[in-house]
Amino acid sequence: MKNNNLGHVQKTIVGAQFLFVAFGSTVLVPLLVGIDPSVALFTAGLGTLIFHAVTKGKVPIFLGSSFAFIAPIIKATELFGLPGTLSGLVAVGAVYGLMSALIRLRGVGFIAKLFPPIVVGPVIMLIGLSLAGAGVNMAKSNWLLAIIALVTTIIVSMFGKGLLKLIPIVTGIIVGYVAAIIFGVIDFQPIVEASWFALPNFVRPELCWEAVIFMVPVAIAPVIEHIGDVYAINEVTGKDFIKEPGLHRTMLGDGLACTCASFIGGPPVTTYSEVTGAISLTKIADPVVIRIAAIFGILFSLLGKVSALLKTIPEAVLGGIMLLLFGTIAAVGINSLVKNKVDLGDTRNLIIASLILTLGIGGAELTFGSFTIGGIGLAALVGVALNLILPRSKAK
Repeated sequence: MKNNNLGHVQKTIVGAQFLFVAFGSTVLVPLLVGIDPSVALFTAGLGTLIFHAVTKGKVPIFLGSSFAFIAPIIKATELFGLPGTLSGLVAVGAVYGLMSALIRLRGVGFIAKLFPPIVVGPVIMLIGLSLAGAGVNMAKSNWLLAIIALVTTIIVSMFGKGLLKLIPIVTGIIVGYVAAIIFGVIDFQPIVEASWFALPNFVRPELCWEAVIFMVPVAIAPVIEHIGDVYAINEVTGKDFIKEPGLHRTMLGDGLACTCASFIGGPPVTTYSEVTGAISLTKIADPVVIRIAAIFGILFSLLGKVSALLKTIPEAVLGGIMLLLFGTIAAVGINSLVKNKVDLGDTRNLIIASLILTLGIGGAELTFGSFTIGGIGLAALVGVALNLILPRSKAK
């Protein structure tokens, strides 16, 4: 890996390039859940800098908007409003903090036992499948634009080369947007009226215990994703960040970044495998470059014209991307089961997977007085509980 051979100008250019790789996913999440995309850019940059401060500036990881929380945010916003939902997202950081403490005390193996593939796989599948209807509803507002964006994303994913292959979402949105301009469905007036420089539309959370209980269990999937991404960056760089600065530090940094992001109105952040892929491709793993990308994210968030432009992206274009994106998330869950050779012929495993999926997709809810827990959060908790309670077969 090349780390210290770049000059300041070269590092700045590569940093901007890394932000471009993460840009599409980072702004797509807020656009789907009704949050100002400028806030997401700001919190991605801020969260990344917080992560680097906690991890002693040693781990070349970029944090961007987490897809795992799209469905829960949409549902929770309907139930509790955005300020209440944000209070639940702030609490998600506490889950990371708890996991960080457990890893430091008990080691990584403890987390693997608490959240095995038979729990994590179906939960990830549920995150994707629960939004299938939303993707179709957005796409059908203009199927032609949706198909153009979808086909472009598929082509770039399959046949793109170099950095282009790392930005299929950005490419799909750009091509879909150009098509929308040709068809005359874009209203440019909001862009014209927007200021060149403007603060993001920060939103303060308002404490809502129902939202906290609703959101906290959803953190199971991104916690496991975090561990996988740290192992991935180990492979790419040839270093062992599990030992130094330690997985407990990377987990804590991610959690603090999530809390800070949600505290000012942004979606939770997570480690971005897209940027890890760019590091693997460019052979540049200097953490300074990642911090430069974070600073660029903050600077872009202050451009009012950029925020206005993003808000003019047609719903159908985003819907086309969602058709592939949410199916891909579900497929990642399936792949987790296959990769870890989970035997669904085992009655115990079949029961756990079945109940996670049916409770989550069916929208089951449990109410205790004024508190309600349901959806992905309830399904995840049931999965964890069943894994701990149900006896394993003697053969296993």
